[in-house]
Amino acid sequence: MFATPSTSGLNIDQVYEPAEDSFLFLDLLQEEVPFLQGRYEASVPLVLELGIGSGIVTTFFHNSILTNAMFLGSDVNPYACKAAKDTSKQNGSTQYFDVLRTDLWDGLRSGIVDVLLFNPPYVPNEIMPDYEESVKRDDWLDFALLGGADGMEITSIVLDRLGEILNPDGGIAYILFCRRNKPNEVARIMRDRGWTATLIGERTAGWEILSIYRFTRP
Repeated sequence: MFATPSTSGLNIDQVYEPAEDSFLFLDLLQEEVPFLQGRYEASVPLVLELGIGSGIVTTFFHNSILTNAMFLGSDVNPYACKAAKDTSKQNGSTQYFDVLRTDLWDGLRSGIVDVLLFNPPYVPNEIMPDYEESVKRDDWLDFALLGGADGMEITSIVLDRLGEILNPDGGIAYILFCRRNKPNEVARIMRDRGWTATLIGERTAGWEILSIYRFTRP
């Protein structure tokens, strides 16, 4: 078992507090160690976490999964950008880590990401958060939670554009879903598009069933 990073001092009124979905990500990434370390044993991969939030997943990744990697995080929440850097520093830090305040991967060159991590806003809700309103109220938490009517509005954008950001020579993505996102159907659609969609694991969390899929090109 690897140590769970500390997020002490995190302001949960400003940044999403690590919860069952976060800890599922840590547990399942731990099971992926042989796959990932074997895949990147002789290279220095670039790892990008979308919607990095507290930074607990990226910190766990650079402390316990791939210590030979370079890391980027992105988030529209300015407080999350700072919190992610603080979490890294609290837990030993890495010199190869930075955070961008941006929407998804806007501003990054295509095809540069080797490993993409995404715990998306998956909660179904008819109304998506409004950026201008969030700026006005200085309230960003809804961006970490609300995913549109089927909880897939942001995730669908990422899946549609996955081939744009991943390294064409073997890039992979780990994406979390809840049951109401219909992950089995999503996996079928992605396979029809030419991707390999592998269920890494799932867990019941209260009233929800969460799962993580790994997407790769054959």
